[in-house]
Amino acid sequence: MYKKNEVRYEPLGVVAACVSWNYPFHNLLGPIISSLFTGNAIVLKSSERTAWSSNYFISIAKSALEACGHSPHLVQSVTCWPRTASHLTSHPKLSHITFIGSRPVAHVVASSAAKVLTPLTLELGGKDPAIILDDARNLPAIASILMRGIFQSSGQNCIGIERIIATPKVYPQLLALLEPRIRALRIGSALDDTGADADEMDMGACISDDGFPHLESLIAAAVKEGARLLCGGRRHVHPKHPVGHYFAPTLLVDVTSEMAIAQQELFAPVAVLMRAADVRDAIRIANTTPYALGASVFGSEPYYVSQVVAGLAVGMVSVNDFAAYYAVQLPFGGVKGSGYGRFAGEEGLRSLCNAKSVCEDRTALVGTKIPRRLDYPISGGSKPWEMCKGIVELGYRDGWRAKIDALRRLLRNS
Repeated sequence: MYKKNEVRYEPLGVVAACVSWNYPFHNLLGPIISSLFTGNAIVLKSSERTAWSSNYFISIAKSALEACGHSPHLVQSVTCWPRTASHLTSHPKLSHITFIGSRPVAHVVASSAAKVLTPLTLELGGKDPAIILDDARNLPAIASILMRGIFQSSGQNCIGIERIIATPKVYPQLLALLEPRIRALRIGSALDDTGADADEMDMGACISDDGFPHLESLIAAAVKEGARLLCGGRRHVHPKHPVGHYFAPTLLVDVTSEMAIAQQELFAPVAVLMRAADVRDAIRIANTTPYALGASVFGSEPYYVSQVVAGLAVGMVSVNDFAAYYAVQLPFGGVKGSGYGRFAGEEGLRSLCNAKSVCEDRTALVGTKIPRRLDYPISGGSKPWEMCKGIVELGYRDGWRAKIDALRRLLRNS
């Protein structure tokens, strides 16, 4: 009562962020803003695949700091190959590391950071499901959202929709809506094409073709196990850009959770359609993967929608939308194989702070005084012990008679 208590969120000092290539401007700017707004300096390590653009974007941040009267040295960048990144992630002067990338690399980063006990926030991608319930309304609008969630950035999106899980009534309707739209997608390059050609494309290239053979093998294995490939499924050789890293927009249906393609993150322009028997089965299918980042659920009946939201073992859920939680800057992150910790939102900012608990007197007129019986060196035989028993029993015993007895014990031995 005579104390006031608070938690003070204080800067950690110098933090670091190792970020992925898929959104090179955004993935750099987010950690920069978070670190500066919490009073920290930051060292950024971008992907070697986006080294040039990352250095350019960081120069923008430095110039902004300088223009506002702050030191540009608050933001630093490191460009290196993965094999030398451990010099950064194991550095004892770093107070926190945010890592955005793959699970295998996360194990290396976590092992490196553990050498000096540096805390981590890990975002390791996902296998995000979009669950479409039988009572979902306006399926054409939902199909448009699904198309955006799957094919945006050529599928290279950590919270992209990797699995569409539909209940029996809407399954054939969704299939009928999605197939012609996916077949109609146009591939090209907005950077190279000019004039009318620039308006004749919906999807660009992937960052690399390194994963294409594995992706093609996953699709072929799924077909062998009973899935149906309705379009795409292989590398696309563009007539104007024959060496471009293009993968054909793909629709794979009748996929089951036992298939490898339903378990592994694809990071590619592939729509995977899965059938669920009912709401409970849809939740079960959604939770079968090692990943647990984000999810979407579409439905009109609040009871069933709430059942899905509660049953999903993920870090984020959008209801009747795709990734809306990110647009409003809610805490971002997942559980299970998708990592731990959060960035964005209040929780993300607080992860870059030392939460210092402070308890102090409300006024100088009242302060703590050790009771005579408990003051060291203790004397009085058993009275100090009986006094302590009275204090504990007064606080924790049930019933007013027991509390009166405890008060008597306290007063008798004080």
